[in-house]
Amino acid sequence: MRTPKFWYQPSSWKATFLLPIGYLYNILTYLRRKLGRHQKYDCLVICIGNLNVGGTGKTPTAIALADHFLKKGLKVHIVSRGYKGKFQGTFLVNPRKHKSEEVGDEPLLMSEFTSVWVSKKRKHGIAAAEKAGAQVVLLDDGFQDPSVHKDFSIIVVDGERGFGNKKCMPAGPLRENISQGFKQADALFIVGPCLYNFDDFPNHPKIIHSKLKPIETGMNWKEGKYLAFAGIADPDKFFATLQSLGANLTECVALSDHQRLNAQILKRLESKAERTHAQLVTTEKDAVRLPTAFRKKVLSLPVRIEFNNKNELENLFKI
Repeated sequence: MRTPKFWYQPSSWKATFLLPIGYLYNILTYLRRKLGRHQKYDCLVICIGNLNVGGTGKTPTAIALADHFLKKGLKVHIVSRGYKGKFQGTFLVNPRKHKSEEVGDEPLLMSEFTSVWVSKKRKHGIAAAEKAGAQVVLLDDGFQDPSVHKDFSIIVVDGERGFGNKKCMPAGPLRENISQGFKQADALFIVGPCLYNFDDFPNHPKIIHSKLKPIETGMNWKEGKYLAFAGIADPDKFFATLQSLGANLTECVALSDHQRLNAQILKRLESKAERTHAQLVTTEKDAVRLPTAFRKKVLSLPVRIEFNNKNELENLFKI
């Protein structure tokens, strides 16, 4: 499903029409958290969540924080529900064995950096990570999940899109209203250029600024032609990043977030690229969903989170 455009417009009759359902959605989220009983653990549990539906930069933030704690000599594990994965139970992701359709694309990508557990019930995933020796557990999503105690909660938000029209689903992109969410958060991680007016929220938590930066791979993107495709929450951001590197894009194909890359889609993309003598290129997250035999035909652009002020990160956690 593509994100509705009116979610990020100042005013829309669609948002106004759906507003009563949005109010109800927010009340249900509040009651779920209020009435929930959370499980506490001996390991440090840091939740990397969001108020928005869809991608805001949680996965690269989780990778960056894992790297931060690993460099301190701590045993860091990530727990995820494995969105769209068909697995059953709770288990450790093996990037050499598992496929994205089994565990989800995000856990598979993150497992290249540290231990990742997938479980439909997050509390079971944290328990498994703790039993395996984890000192720090990064909870990928789960900000609104009342079943686990979080020692530290982070809201990740895109600096350009922000909180959109500030309305709850389906009138807007929010899972709960902003003031309600901020009360549960210890920090607000803003990813990318800060174009959204966050000053409208005087009671916001500690703000940490970061940006997504392409990794230098020695690739000269100014040479040749490329057909770019992406099945992420905001494909245009990926296309813009490629263009900023000087890539000549013959076409940009925006797919649905987490869209399954079946034979029909891949054949269509390959045919388009062949007609224009272009090289296929996609995101890291899309690349892990490609069939093994097709991966050699596609380039991927790796990006990593870079914090504007690393000292702020040190002061935030103090461990």
